[in-house]
Amino acid sequence: MPVAPLTPLTPLARGGTADSVGSVDGVSSVRHPPTTTRNRHYPSNRAPLLPERFVKLPVGSVTPRGWLRRQLELQRDGLTGHLGEISIWLSKQDNAWLSKDGKGKHGWEELPYWLKGYANIGYVLNDAAMIREATFWLDAVLENQRASGDFGPDVYKGQGRRTPSRDLWTNMPMLFCLQSYHERSNDPRVLALMQRYFAWQRTIPDEQFLKDYWENSRGGDNLYSVHWLYNRTGDASLLELAEKIHRNTADWRQKGKLPNWHNVNIAQSFREPATWWLQSHDQRDVNATYDDFDLVRELYGQVPGGMFGADENARPGYDDPRQAIETCGMVEQMTSNALLLRFTGDARWAEHTEDVAFNMFPAAFTADYRALRYLTAPNMVVSDGRDHHPGIDNDGPFLMMNPFSSRCCQHNHSAGWVYFAEHSWTATPDDGLAAQLYGENEVRARVGDGVDVRLVSNTRYPFEEQVRLTVHAPRAVAFPLYLRVPRWCRAAALHINGERVSAAARPGEYLRVARRWRDGDRLTLDLPMELAVREWRKNKNSVSVDYGPLTFSLAIAERYERRSSTETAQHDARWQEGADASQWPAFEIQPASPWNYALALDDADPRRSFTVVRKPWPADDNPFAGGHAPIELRAAARPLPEWGLDEHGLCAVLPQSPVSSAQPVERVTLVPMGSARLRVSAFPRLA
Repeated sequence: MPVAPLTPLTPLARGGTADSVGSVDGVSSVRHPPTTTRNRHYPSNRAPLLPERFVKLPVGSVTPRGWLRRQLELQRDGLTGHLGEISIWLSKQDNAWLSKDGKGKHGWEELPYWLKGYANIGYVLNDAAMIREATFWLDAVLENQRASGDFGPDVYKGQGRRTPSRDLWTNMPMLFCLQSYHERSNDPRVLALMQRYFAWQRTIPDEQFLKDYWENSRGGDNLYSVHWLYNRTGDASLLELAEKIHRNTADWRQKGKLPNWHNVNIAQSFREPATWWLQSHDQRDVNATYDDFDLVRELYGQVPGGMFGADENARPGYDDPRQAIETCGMVEQMTSNALLLRFTGDARWAEHTEDVAFNMFPAAFTADYRALRYLTAPNMVVSDGRDHHPGIDNDGPFLMMNPFSSRCCQHNHSAGWVYFAEHSWTATPDDGLAAQLYGENEVRARVGDGVDVRLVSNTRYPFEEQVRLTVHAPRAVAFPLYLRVPRWCRAAALHINGERVSAAARPGEYLRVARRWRDGDRLTLDLPMELAVREWRKNKNSVSVDYGPLTFSLAIAERYERRSSTETAQHDARWQEGADASQWPAFEIQPASPWNYALALDDADPRRSFTVVRKPWPADDNPFAGGHAPIELRAAARPLPEWGLDEHGLCAVLPQSPVSSAQPVERVTLVPMGSARLRVSAFPRLA
């Protein structure tokens, strides 16, 4: 069997309208739920917006357990939970977010970046101290809205222009914070603030609206919030504002071209045409979002891990797996995927979220989440404070694990895992539920004719192949339950109350189970994982190895060297005067074992080249800590002495495969990418 070539993320119908539902009752394989009805229990798109294929549940509906809960607890006990004591941008002295006139020395994107994750972690963990701290900031925002309707830091950009424009970018993530708060509290002040704020936005002349770089790129976030409010109020003037926002946002619909190549802008803004499609009904708009996704990965994403090489900005000629992505970029990509899953019903957005979340995101942090780095790459064999420019786009110590540094990612990283948890379940237009991202958790939701049910999921997925669900309901209730079948799974099987269900489970679709559920009903979904070897022909014929949703990297011994957080911080880092750097050290990570290997693959069937090794579940419930992963692979490889560090101190560009080596064959260990802070994930292949 030859090496499997990369198959791009291409949807079945690019957001088409066919629902493809099989039987009305029983079990069938479907692309997404029918959209002929609107969910009766949770807000979703109202006409003339296109109906959502999946409907967001309020924050707190899903309670994570197991390893995912452990990640959130580590964030709470680590940098996320203590950033208010460290970051100057979260200081309560002279902070523009706390003043009525929006003036203050500190205050821009950092506070809402942090708060949208911090508050939601508090809600999901039901942590009283976090909720109290989040409420302090949210109350200030709600109480300090100005008479004009504007709110937040009063910042103007474009001083070189005749008429500087009000910078609206920083308010966009704060609107996300307010929306989460409203989901939890139903506080009417949120809707009132947004109505007045959007009325004020309508008064801004087009020539002064969304003209600065960040707000112009990211206007899609503003558009989403306008639709969110419209779905709750039905105010038709909001649709006029939505058209104005779209008209003045950067054009992400250019065939074969992007407005700019900044990695976070791409990951965050490529969804804008699909957001507008909900109002325009123009198929070309949603197609543009898919085209943008495909384009950046065609040029810079021929690598494992789901992201692309843009260590600040994607640059022609810099497409090797040693090129990195910002931690912010990963968080925004997962957020985009969650929204696009709801808009299009395309299950591949959920699958892509898993790729990023399992294989890239955890490695951006130390295992205790007390330090993070700005950039992480699929092939990254050193993580230090050296200036690696021009090998990476930025000048400075951008590969350093430093809690005082990476100003945007330092704050924005907090939303990664909690947004993953929130979107692991969704409601459906036919008053059912859909399991999107499997994990150990429980979801509480209203279904069917208005019954509140609780579903408990027991699994260690993605490190386990079986998901076990138990339904708890006060009385029998009929509703459909949708179970996502991953695209990589060719032999999914479902049992209900111990009996095998004879229904074809097509990869990349959903099993729709429509029945009258009773308390104690049990489902078991088997998702057999297989080894797969992908060839990246456009990146030196390199190969990567998957087992189910996990991609694997060479196990490199990591030597942590403690450094001063203040002395190794980036140039724009700032911290509070009382922040104790000795309690929050930075770390360089150096390789303590060889890393330059080429894999020996069986030409007839490359999968036979690997042995799957199961290990005990880690006692600390953190499978992404180094050496803790419960799955490893064994393989044969030869060293490549000529493949080393380049003149910039980075892993040198991949050699063209197939390669030759006179070195003896060695047995090497591969570990999940997400647990490897140093890693080689795209390998040369031996001739």
